[in-house]
Amino acid sequence: MIVGLTGGIATGKSTVASILVELGATVVDADLVSRDVVSPGSTGLHRIHARFGATVLNEDGSLDRDALGRHVMADPKERAALEAITHPLILAEIATRVQAATMGGAPAVFVEAALLVETGSAAHYPQLWVVICEPGIQAERLMARKGCDRATAERWIQSQMPMDEKARHASQVIDNGTDLVSLREQVSLAYRKLMEPPPDRD
Repeated sequence: MIVGLTGGIATGKSTVASILVELGATVVDADLVSRDVVSPGSTGLHRIHARFGATVLNEDGSLDRDALGRHVMADPKERAALEAITHPLILAEIATRVQAATMGGAPAVFVEAALLVETGSAAHYPQLWVVICEPGIQAERLMARKGCDRATAERWIQSQMPMDEKARHASQVIDNGTDLVSLREQVSLAYRKLMEPPPDRD
């Protein structure tokens, strides 16, 4: 069973992923993959440097993700240029890791990624879980994570696909707007249903 796991920024995808791991699933984190494909010496980092210049690099030559993020957030064309570089590399590496997990006997593999719907990648997964929460909660979490003000947090949120639109693509919606106990119960129930054998068809 291979499942896409997505949601808006700061909705709690990683928290859901950690619960799934506790339940026995394997999670491939696209954010970690995205870091690996632009690590020092990688093809991805070389292409980013060539396209965006040295201002998006740290002094040691590694990628300055915050600087790059600020740059592409301000210009949709620049963001599209970045995605054209990184997305093919990320998809190839994700496929490699999913295959390895499947061959290793994982009962279920979840691919956690923010842009599954936006990039059309959700179509590759027979199941899609979408994590949601209220925009106000989302902004508060983002402010705490990034150390930014509300206006900046709201710009990050508004730059993404609206939550209700993303949820329309879901086979399972996980509401992370309450507490961890409720979230764990939701995820556990959804996972049990996912892993149930299909009914016999005579």
